[in-house]
Amino acid sequence: QVQLVESGGGLVQPGQSLTLSCVASGRTFSSDAVGWFRQVPGKEREFVAATSWNFGDTYYANSVKGRFTIAKDNAQNTVYLQMNSLKPEDTAIYYCALRLGGRVSFMSRVYDYWGQGTQVTVSS
Repeated sequence: QVQLVESGGGLVQPGQSLTLSCVASGRTFSSDAVGWFRQVPGKEREFVAATSWNFGDTYYANSVKGRFTIAKDNAQNTVYLQMNSLKPEDTAIYYCALRLGGRVSFMSRVYDYWGQGTQVTVSS
């Protein structure tokens, strides 16, 4: 059974950085796409970034482009989201998601597995 576990969230001040991790068990990232999404209570889940193994494509939401970086560690079967220059509007629960054998997508509904989420709060 595939499980995704996120970690690395926390409370930071505006302008600071955080790195989120997403570790997979039950499957080795080799031909999949992994995405990061975020959600604020009362709002829909929002695409943040995604990367794929087979196709080598990586995409970012315009709101995070230039500040966030998604990276893969094949040896650790982990995907990271490096978040720099954080803003209060980045506050949300961040989820990683796995799309089996697919390309990156902005649509949450095409992803097959989800982690439990990790809270990121940006506040002074």
